[in-house]
Amino acid sequence: MSQPSVFDVLIIGGGINGAGVARDAAGRGLKVALIEAGDLGGATSSASTKLIHGGLRYLEFYAFRLVQKALAEREVLLDAAPHITWPQSFVLPQAKGMRPAWMLRAALFLYDHLARRKDVPGSSASKLAQDRAGRALADKTARAFRYWDGWIDDARMVIANCQDAAARGALIRTRTAATAARFDGDVWNVTLSDGTSLSARYIVNAAGPWAEDVARRVLGRNDAPALKLVQGSHIITKRVHLGRDAFMLQQPDGRIIFIIPYERDFSLIGTTERTIERPEDVAASEDEVAYLLAAANRWIARPLTEADVVHRFAGVRPLVLEPGKDDRETTRDWRLVPHDGVPALTIIGGKITTYRVLAEDVIATIAKGSKRWTAGAILPGGDVPRKRGERGQAAFKRWLDTLIASHENYDPRLIRRLAMTIGTPAAPLLEAGLGRNIGGMWEAELTHYRDHEWATCSDDVLWRRTKMGLHIGQAGRAAVAEWFGESNSAAQPELQPELPVAHRFATRPL
Repeated sequence: MSQPSVFDVLIIGGGINGAGVARDAAGRGLKVALIEAGDLGGATSSASTKLIHGGLRYLEFYAFRLVQKALAEREVLLDAAPHITWPQSFVLPQAKGMRPAWMLRAALFLYDHLARRKDVPGSSASKLAQDRAGRALADKTARAFRYWDGWIDDARMVIANCQDAAARGALIRTRTAATAARFDGDVWNVTLSDGTSLSARYIVNAAGPWAEDVARRVLGRNDAPALKLVQGSHIITKRVHLGRDAFMLQQPDGRIIFIIPYERDFSLIGTTERTIERPEDVAASEDEVAYLLAAANRWIARPLTEADVVHRFAGVRPLVLEPGKDDRETTRDWRLVPHDGVPALTIIGGKITTYRVLAEDVIATIAKGSKRWTAGAILPGGDVPRKRGERGQAAFKRWLDTLIASHENYDPRLIRRLAMTIGTPAAPLLEAGLGRNIGGMWEAELTHYRDHEWATCSDDVLWRRTKMGLHIGQAGRAAVAEWFGESNSAAQPELQPELPVAHRFATRPL
């Protein structure tokens, strides 16, 4: 396909917001280009708590509209991408001196009824002494509630949106930064870091934590919006859970943390919130690791130590600057900031749960009167056959069972891992054969990530396209790095030794 001489829309930034805008715009027939300085989803969009949720805690700040919007989108995403999402149950214990039981019960009632539920059950009370989840907690007499939200592979959601955008004609370019943009009264002429240039009638600045810098330095705008950069850190530890439930745990400082079953063998614990000055400063600090361990240990029966931390990561939330509000109170809703006198806007804020409706708002500004289409559109990988009236979650489970039954020569755990990563393309990969074992991964899947998902190095595959960097050990990571032609291995010092082969394949709660 030849490249247009002038694009209708140029999107700067390949996180979830940029990817969602690219998909929506391409689906409305616009000529779209997306450029990303690093890897797709390489920053904030791969460093979340991996949840699609309404934001139960936002109710205490009266953010009813945001919660309602996010709860409705939770159902849309569970249906559109059933291979990388699923309903997730949470146990919320209540303790003396923290939010009272009546308040939690009222909040959960609202949470159950603010939007229609299609894929997740409603909340219920739980007696921890009689609940398997309670066995992981120190105080088994505490009153608790169980409620439901959704789990998502955040980085893969970015890839799925970019794949759909590309299939609809969008140009996706990674490892390419915009260095300068000049508007000549008709179109933008944008110089890129590789020496090439693009022209576009409209620019969407979706650079996330770098949005203010791009607006000022690249677009030359003095009306750049002010950002509040809030770092959220997470740790991955040995598995805390005995079952499939996650925990939402209150803390004495009023914050909450999540402990979520992760990649079968681990638990994901997060998140912190602290303001930083520059996105380049992002790093999970020792103080944050200590805070998360202490927060978990207030509740769990078997305390964790630093030796149990196998990995850590941090991301930056670019929030709307609201003077007088602390990090917890700052809205997670988004703001679209048009730039005076030129066809360009900057996106501020947002969250992965609501990226699709954010994209609709952006395109409503650019292409007024065009038809919205993404609410019922299935994302690549989630396009499994469906019976009449069947939701995506049920259809995916049925399809996966059939896929496993029809490939008895493969380890079912491997089939599950591939299906829960790339979705429906797993079937032709299995049919054609996976090729050589590359350090615990397979040559066919590495080729798929390189040729169809814009992966250019081992980190793209080990930590974003998959999370196999946690499972295959230093030797495996080095083998994948060698396959990509890298001189240095992708080993990271915070990782535990290689796991036994039997535990290398992540599973979902089917």
